[in-house]
Amino acid sequence: MKIIFLAMAPSQNGQGGSDIFGTVIMFALIIFIFYFLILRPQQKKQKERQKLLEALKKGDKVITAGGMHGTIVGMDDKGKTVLVQVADNVKLTIEKASISVINKVGEVDTPTT
Repeated sequence: MKIIFLAMAPSQNGQGGSDIFGTVIMFALIIFIFYFLILRPQQKKQKERQKLLEALKKGDKVITAGGMHGTIVGMDDKGKTVLVQVADNVKLTIEKASISVINKVGEVDTPTT
C-alpha cells in the first residue's frame, strides 16, 4: 500500500505541471483509442443494418430474432412493420427491428450448420 501512495504523491521538485499534462494526454489517447476501436465500428454496423431494413421489399426471405422463417408479402404505410408469410395461409405482422437475417430476392439460401 505504501508504494501506491508514493506513486500518487505530488512531485517534490516543483514541476507538477508537466505530470498533469502527461496525464491529460494519456487520457485523451485512451478516449481516442476507445472511440476508434469500439464506438465507430458499432456505429457503422448500425448504419448498415438500418440501410438493409430500409431496403426490404416484397419477396425477401427473412429470419426474425425469434427464429421464424418467412417471406415478406406486404409492408405498412409507416414503414415500421412488415407482413411475413410463414406458411400457407399464415401471415404475421412483424416489426422491422426484429428481423435479424435477410436473403434478398434471387439470392441462394446458404445452409447453416
